[in-house]
Amino acid sequence: MNKARAHLFISGNVQGVFFRSFTREVATGLGLNGWVKNLYDGRVEAVFEGTREGIEQAINECRKGSSGSDVKDIEVTW
Repeated sequence: MNKARAHLFISGNVQGVFFRSFTREVATGLGLNGWVKNLYDGRVEAVFEGTREGIEQAINECRKGSSGSDVKDIEVTW
């Protein structure tokens, strides 16, 4: 099993739209560990740890976002 870690900065309309909760559910469903928090500049910061495949799936889901969100960009550092 290839363990990986990704640090994300997600920008767009991602605060006040249940994006953090959505991200937690996605990560848990994929068996990932990590954390997610709002930043003062309006972005959301997240860290995913687990398999690279699971993390890539989580990032793809974050690009879609929660129903009320509008994701503009995701910066990923592996």
